[in-house]
Amino acid sequence: MARLAGVSTATASKALNERAEVAPATRERVLKAAEVLAFQPNVLARGLMSGRTGTIGLLTDELGGRFSIPILLGVENTVGNEMMSVLLCDARGDAIRRRHYLRTLLARSVDGLIVVGESNDLRPSLVDEVAVPVVYAYGESDNPDDLSIISDDRHGATLAAEHLLAQGRQAIGHITGEPTYRAARERASALGEVLERAGQPIVGGAMFGDWTQRWARHAARTLLAAHPGLDAIFCGSDQLAVGVTDTLNQMGVRIPDDVALVGYDNWEAFSAQSNPPLTTIDTNLQDIGAAAAKHLFDALGGEATSGVIRHPTRLVVRESTGPRTTGRATSGPTV
Repeated sequence: MARLAGVSTATASKALNERAEVAPATRERVLKAAEVLAFQPNVLARGLMSGRTGTIGLLTDELGGRFSIPILLGVENTVGNEMMSVLLCDARGDAIRRRHYLRTLLARSVDGLIVVGESNDLRPSLVDEVAVPVVYAYGESDNPDDLSIISDDRHGATLAAEHLLAQGRQAIGHITGEPTYRAARERASALGEVLERAGQPIVGGAMFGDWTQRWARHAARTLLAAHPGLDAIFCGSDQLAVGVTDTLNQMGVRIPDDVALVGYDNWEAFSAQSNPPLTTIDTNLQDIGAAAAKHLFDALGGEATSGVIRHPTRLVVRESTGPRTTGRATSGPTV
């Protein structure tokens, strides 16, 4: 290629690597020669010269799970736009496998790491184990000097509560998952605060249980039996909301005429296919992945950020909510 362009090998290398000391006309000749020869630069050699490999490691604990895939898509799209590559490792929740993959990624000289948590609870920091920048996505590092990008669960619950209140709902219940999950606790807490300010405490208190439709069906029947005046239920996930929907339909309770229903996650396999389709909170997981990649690039450029970024959620309105009606005969809310 250097011969075709009429320059030395060193000048051709400088031109391909966009070094400033090469004249524009010379660089143009080299690039045209490279195009004619379909030349592809040696990425490994370029990496040895720059100290970079053009790859980042992505370590997840649940590749086949609900939350990882959208985050990974957001990372991959952003990384691909920067002409970089991703090395993906799935630890499957196993500490030994996670340690092995971490050593493997570092041995391949990745420029940085994105760690995707299986939940949004705290996870051990890698600050003492790796010498490259790390960004934590969805799961939060326990080191405040790290950068963690997580979903804003309090914001999501606030959106759900305000939407139900705006629809005229006056007796709102809450069915959610295990209290060991910070997401469940934060959503319940934020819901309670909004309703308290409106003078309407959560009907029956927050009902914590399993993240299963079976639990949701049982909880819905219990809640309606104890509080027949209930006119809305906010669920901690779309899967729970589908279980609640099953029970309400079986009991002849109309959605949303009698009881409005809001889910969480915007997991379309549940939210869009429910009967009726669910109003829900979208956690924007793909955007979280994209943001993690962008912040990692900033760190690689010397502009690292620390702390916790709570990524905003959004309300997706479907047929399971609407204005409150008076069609169901009741003696009024029982709280």
